[in-house]
Amino acid sequence: MQPLAAEARRNDGRGRANRPIRSRACHPLPTIDGMSLASAIDYHHLARRIKYWAGELGFADTGIADVALGDDEGHLQRWLDAGFHGEMDYMARHGMKRARPAELEPGTRRVISVRMDYIPPGLPHAWEVIADPAAGYVARYALGRDYHKLMRNRLQKLAERIREVTGDFGYRAFVDSAPVLEKALARNAGLGWIGKHTVVINRRAGSYFFLGELYTDLPLPVDAPASAHCGSCSRCIDICPTRAIVAPYRLDARRCISYLTIELQGSIPEPLRAPIGNRIFGCDDCQLVCPWNKFAQLSTEPDFAPRHQLDGPRLIDLFSWSEATFLDRTQGMAIRRTGHAGWSRNIAVALGNATPTPAVWSALMSRALDPSDLVREHVQWALARQRQLQQTLSLRFRPA
Repeated sequence: MQPLAAEARRNDGRGRANRPIRSRACHPLPTIDGMSLASAIDYHHLARRIKYWAGELGFADTGIADVALGDDEGHLQRWLDAGFHGEMDYMARHGMKRARPAELEPGTRRVISVRMDYIPPGLPHAWEVIADPAAGYVARYALGRDYHKLMRNRLQKLAERIREVTGDFGYRAFVDSAPVLEKALARNAGLGWIGKHTVVINRRAGSYFFLGELYTDLPLPVDAPASAHCGSCSRCIDICPTRAIVAPYRLDARRCISYLTIELQGSIPEPLRAPIGNRIFGCDDCQLVCPWNKFAQLSTEPDFAPRHQLDGPRLIDLFSWSEATFLDRTQGMAIRRTGHAGWSRNIAVALGNATPTPAVWSALMSRALDPSDLVREHVQWALARQRQLQQTLSLRFRPA
């Protein structure tokens, strides 16, 4: 999954862990006149057909990589040893299987990596929303339908088309559904390089896209890995509100706003609350300043269009959502994975950072006795933050 700077597993819209798609049959390829079908297949031609079919299924780009990820294995281990994964225990749970596709899925010889663009047309400019203290900012990838099921279904259809040519073959489809180093695989498949913010960048499409993989036992020809083109640019490092990019290509997820507002289950560390600003689900700052995103491609998927005006929502309105409203309006969306308490926690922080007004104060006070300890704690912080801002700005409004 591309959108989170931290390489984190996603859940489906109902908060359940995604399950990978496996082939139901991994029998040997059939024979023709005593000769195995495998030896009769032109795999170079098949690779070209796979890319064509993937395009028909809505994938903007497709590449093929082998399973060698040696250097990336060392990078992953050092990242884990530094504790940069925070509470994402699943990052370490499967050991080095993330970097060893053939161990994760025995028999894997190649990885078909696909890209799907997610920016819908007609969005308000992201910086305008971030600059509006009364609005809440939702990462652009999360505005519409959760992408996992959509991409899994498309990968399954791709596998079915391949089977029509090859007969039964071994495969397993992934969309953030298992320990997979998807960004390294995408790089090796030629889909783009890993930028200094740890997100994959494509020269012709920027970085606003999802990634998916089809592990296969087919001996397909591989594509050339993508070369890096960040040069001396450090815009993503310089812009990060919480200084989560601690060095080029090295992200401390514990400081990343995407982690803090999505992955973290408990309290957001107080020193990081003010820098979060009005970002209530994820963060795009490091991508917004990337020069390569002037080439970003708009999505052709209607399902990625914003729902419920979440491309520029009013914080006060969002804070009034009951749990039932939250569950209803986030059905089938990535936002649901925070749960109502986590969503309210994030909005409380954003309201604390908002320009002090009687309406903001009233909204916070309305949930000062919230049943959730997590929400109450962040509301109390937000009220104290509002008092501080009111004094700093010397506003006439004086909270009770």
